[in-house]
Amino acid sequence: MSIDNDRLRLSHRGNLENLRKPPGLTEMIPVYLTNEKTDFHAHYILCALVPSNQIEEVLSRSDRNWEYCKGTPTGVVYSTDNEERREYLRYGTDTGAEPLIIERNFYDIRPDYREISEEFRHFHNLYHNRKIELSEYIKIEDDGNEYPVAIVEPHQIQIRLKEILQFAAIKEMHLAIYFDYREYSVYPEEELGLSTNSGTDNLMREGLMCWEQYYTGPISGSSGSPLSVRRLIGKHLVKPLPKSKSGFWPFAKKPKEKYVEFIIDVDENGDDITYTSDPDELKTPADPENIRGVDSNAPSYLTPVHFRKQVLDKYIQASSKYDVEDSVLRCGRLWCMFIDNDHENRVCAWLGDLGRDMPYSEQQHWRVHNIPPAGGISATYLHRQIFAQFTNSNQPEHVFRQCYRNLQKACEENLGWQFLLPLNTADEHHLQSLRVPATDEQRDFDELVLSLTKILIDSLNEKSLKKLVSSENQEELKDKEGNNKRGIAILEVVFRLKEIENADDHLFFLQKLQSLRSSGSAHRKGKNYAKIADYFGIESHNLRDVFARILNRASEVLDYFIAIVKSGELDT
Repeated sequence: MSIDNDRLRLSHRGNLENLRKPPGLTEMIPVYLTNEKTDFHAHYILCALVPSNQIEEVLSRSDRNWEYCKGTPTGVVYSTDNEERREYLRYGTDTGAEPLIIERNFYDIRPDYREISEEFRHFHNLYHNRKIELSEYIKIEDDGNEYPVAIVEPHQIQIRLKEILQFAAIKEMHLAIYFDYREYSVYPEEELGLSTNSGTDNLMREGLMCWEQYYTGPISGSSGSPLSVRRLIGKHLVKPLPKSKSGFWPFAKKPKEKYVEFIIDVDENGDDITYTSDPDELKTPADPENIRGVDSNAPSYLTPVHFRKQVLDKYIQASSKYDVEDSVLRCGRLWCMFIDNDHENRVCAWLGDLGRDMPYSEQQHWRVHNIPPAGGISATYLHRQIFAQFTNSNQPEHVFRQCYRNLQKACEENLGWQFLLPLNTADEHHLQSLRVPATDEQRDFDELVLSLTKILIDSLNEKSLKKLVSSENQEELKDKEGNNKRGIAILEVVFRLKEIENADDHLFFLQKLQSLRSSGSAHRKGKNYAKIADYFGIESHNLRDVFARILNRASEVLDYFIAIVKSGELDT
């Protein structure tokens, strides 16, 4: 590298330009950085919070020694008037500075590591996601949406600036970004011709940034040749957000509620009629005298709003976060709304519930799927919501889940073991997402067949079923090649030996379902799939109707299992 290039690099002009740039609030900024040393440079960054009433003092020095902001507790001994006084320092300093990153050192006996301030993590209620290659901390918003706030790598930790400045606002502190940039050159100081001043006379100040530059003396490079080292060290302070923007109660101002307008009807020209979902702008049965002064032309809180059935796909596909149940949609414990999902091709909800119970971001999602009303609410929803009567849903997925729960209860009360093994955590989504699909997409159909097979066939409790076969009949559990039978074949042996009646039709359906999974969902589709597709009527009916029939037939199988369990015919 030429001496001119080295002279420019060791002047730190480029580094200073980068350090001066104000980062955006939504940017991830390095709060800890330790670059691997190269023949050209070594860069280090560490961040802390400093009291806002000490800004002038903090900017009066470059702080060449960073030890005080590493967060390690220590003690100090003062001597005043020949009297010793001992004090515990929580963060290893009496300046009032607090670390964002705490160094953990274990003397080469255990690996060192760094951790983000516990108070910061608790302030934002961050979830530590360790399942990805890079450790990250996740913030969950009130609407259930998630985004990373911090990313931890071996040589770098980044945190989103907005969250740092919200935290700093409540603590009445500034963010201090400490930097130590070291540039190397093979040319001696004299040839480079840069200032060699050191000390307070060399301290530069510009707004909320201060720094100094100086040579540290030659060192040996990787090639063994001496290197000149010019160091840029200082700090850049960033003021906190106003407390009103901290997002922290009771200091933050509550943002003004926003509400989406939904289609509630069409006019004589066929144009959509929309109205706000703000509950305070709607008539309610609880206010027949209109004491609240609502517009006399306003619709009722209980105005049904209609949506395409696809509106629920977002929640079904994220079953670890959302629960789509019979008449209820939940996002953890954050929000919950009653819905009318007892229709074949649409979903309904009360206009007022959309505004009261659903976050604005979710209202926007529902607005995309909003359609003009066609028909009324379902009889099931009417009886539940208006007449407060218990009513069973007729939708295939709701019926199936209820039958599944009934079988579990019957087994617990009559067998002491489960006929179908409970799904483990990683497989629970198969039951939660089981439904009549909203479209005729082949992919959805194949995935649902796979899920139903896992629930009904792969989950058969083979171990307990085998115990129902007497010792003299154990050979029945092997096939012609002497291999152990599995799944439906074991069930067939048990039912035959127990002389359980009317089993053939149900076993036949299970065998066909397994063939549909094997020839269509689990493998490439070929001649075998064509045969089984003909049995289920896949070529002559839409896939939604086909799976609805399959699901209804599966519920009949569950009811049959329940009857057998309750009959005592499976007693050993």
